[in-house]
Amino acid sequence: METEVSMEDVRRVLRELAEQSKETDRRIAESRAEADRRMQEADQRIAESRAETERRMQETDRRMRETDIKLGRLGNRLGEFVEGAVRPGLVRLFRERGLDVHRTLCDVGGNKNGVALQVDLLVVNDTDAVAVEVKSKLTERDVDDHVERLGKFKILFPEFASKRLLGAMAAMVISDEAARYAEEAGMFVIGQAGDDAVLLNSERFEPKAWW
Repeated sequence: METEVSMEDVRRVLRELAEQSKETDRRIAESRAEADRRMQEADQRIAESRAETERRMQETDRRMRETDIKLGRLGNRLGEFVEGAVRPGLVRLFRERGLDVHRTLCDVGGNKNGVALQVDLLVVNDTDAVAVEVKSKLTERDVDDHVERLGKFKILFPEFASKRLLGAMAAMVISDEAARYAEEAGMFVIGQAGDDAVLLNSERFEPKAWW
């Protein structure tokens, strides 16, 4: 038995379809708007991230430039310390401790069989040689490195093989702990007092010889 469809039924179905189409269009528009909003937020975050990265890079560059300037100034000060205080005072300082040295050599370096060595200052006489390492601020690691350096010295410089080899550390800044560590290792410790170099070792100090 067939059911008759009236025009009103047709109109009602068409209205429902039209309303469904509008709702679908509305939801699509909302989805697109939400997607656009999220993309804009993502673009904003990317832009902010790039700006922050650029700011940090500029800050890093600025700090590196400042560090280069400070290192340059420190290098100049270290050079002034060596030439103005340490080098001129070495002969006097060691003679006051009973070492009648008379000659100072600068930047003594060598390379033999893959072993490289550099000594900032070397003070000698007929029987002794004192290898002096100069630092801006003395650390225990600096002392350890110089001990290792002294152990290799006569291998690279056999012309000093007949001399008694002693060690010394000189620095613009020396803490009590670093000075004590160097002295316990058997080294002379040279600091700065005004424009002069001074020995910081105790009166009972006896230097170690790296024969």
